[in-house]
Amino acid sequence: MDQLYYFFQLDLAYKALAASAMVGMMCGMLGCFIVLRNMAMIGDALSHAVLPGVVVAFVLFGNTALGIFTGAVIAGLVAAVGITWLQHNVNTKNDAAIGIVFTAMFALGVMGISRISKQESGVHVPDLTDFLFGNVLSVSSQDVNLTIGIMIYVLLSIIIFYRYFFATTFQPVIAETMGISTKVIHYYLMLLLSVAVVASLTTVGVIMVVAMLITPAATALLLTDRLHWAVGISGFIGVLAAVVGFILAVIFETTPGPAMTVVATLFYLLAALFAPKRGIVFRFFRKRKLQRKIEVEDTLKQALKLNNKGVLSFPTLLEKLGLKKSALRGHLNNLSRDGFITVKNNEVVLTNSGQQEATKLVRAHRLWETYLVQEMGLTEEQIHEDAEKYEHLLTEEILDEVDQKLGFPATDPHGSPIPKKSGIPDFPLINLKLLQNAKIAQQQMNEHITAQLWKLGLLPNTTFTIKKIEDDSLELDIINGKKVKLPKQLAKQVNVLS
Repeated sequence: MDQLYYFFQLDLAYKALAASAMVGMMCGMLGCFIVLRNMAMIGDALSHAVLPGVVVAFVLFGNTALGIFTGAVIAGLVAAVGITWLQHNVNTKNDAAIGIVFTAMFALGVMGISRISKQESGVHVPDLTDFLFGNVLSVSSQDVNLTIGIMIYVLLSIIIFYRYFFATTFQPVIAETMGISTKVIHYYLMLLLSVAVVASLTTVGVIMVVAMLITPAATALLLTDRLHWAVGISGFIGVLAAVVGFILAVIFETTPGPAMTVVATLFYLLAALFAPKRGIVFRFFRKRKLQRKIEVEDTLKQALKLNNKGVLSFPTLLEKLGLKKSALRGHLNNLSRDGFITVKNNEVVLTNSGQQEATKLVRAHRLWETYLVQEMGLTEEQIHEDAEKYEHLLTEEILDEVDQKLGFPATDPHGSPIPKKSGIPDFPLINLKLLQNAKIAQQQMNEHITAQLWKLGLLPNTTFTIKKIEDDSLELDIINGKKVKLPKQLAKQVNVLS
């Protein structure tokens, strides 16, 4: 710690730390769009392709920040245009086009360095090789000022053109119909990427800059689904990785650029493990929770089957389910807390609510089996396992849609009856087809339904014909010539006699 204290007494320490933090923020925020557009390899390519531009600028203007910046940006844009041209105009795969361009330009840069090293001025060659691996301690005031300017330019571009980047990233076709040129936005993003790469040369070098572009962004995208949040989080992680990596490099006397990359990677690994939705640990516990839910529901469904046979007990459930005694007792305790069963010693009794809940599972299973046979063309032997899996995942809304699409079947492919949904009439009016005749049943689900029908003039035993089916209502033609519009929501609850 004394070493760290004395190091930060030097002016170069704050310049280096400031430059690292700005590069981390800029690369992190820009990296989100690079990752989402599957352009990670292009970022890597541009970071290498700027080398010949750096060499040429070094020869023409010497070791000046502005000269090297200009040469590197021009080289980056040439590489971006070359890659895009090959992708769009030559029968070359995307990754091959990237590899061809960046290796060629990187090779030219290496040849340039080799050429300079043979000259008498070869003393300057180490300054060029620093661009490969970074040398943040050599950052000058001019470098810091240039980095500030580049960072402000990149951040303002992201803020001003955020909607354009968003639209062209996720919906390029819709963006074109809105008058947004995806090609112009693509090349502008390449320009931002080029200047960001140049700003990162001194701090992390061309070898490590791809990590600062990609790793913070990939970490942020594990933590959130919203792009604007991801951009902000990625910028913060980039700053944190740069600062922590720099401090660790000072403490352990190692190279700052690789240290920043390692720290950024550690942040990614932490997010990969503990991210709230996508982390490995979260997904493990979510999978365990789903597995327990399935076992509990299977226990309830099996209890209904055994109850209908009059042989429901703890031993028969244990035999049918094949679970451990401790696991089955735990599931029964959960069902008992929910009021679905009562348990005393080895006696298991289904409550009314338990029977209703188990019937829902049976309905889901048999409806899905019917759907697989009628709509998917599977055989009866192929459907059971799939139905056993999805009966636990299908919502009531999906089941209602499946039921309606199948025409409200009474039996499944095996001939077993499909239970009716609780809370709906035996024969709802919504099931009637165009021009079909029926009459209002005497018995409705409740007095509220009866009162609504009475207001519309639909008394018990009123005969009617379905004359028109609209999006949200049915038009009924009553036998006395009167026409009535009945909302579909009410038609689902009206019991009729055909």
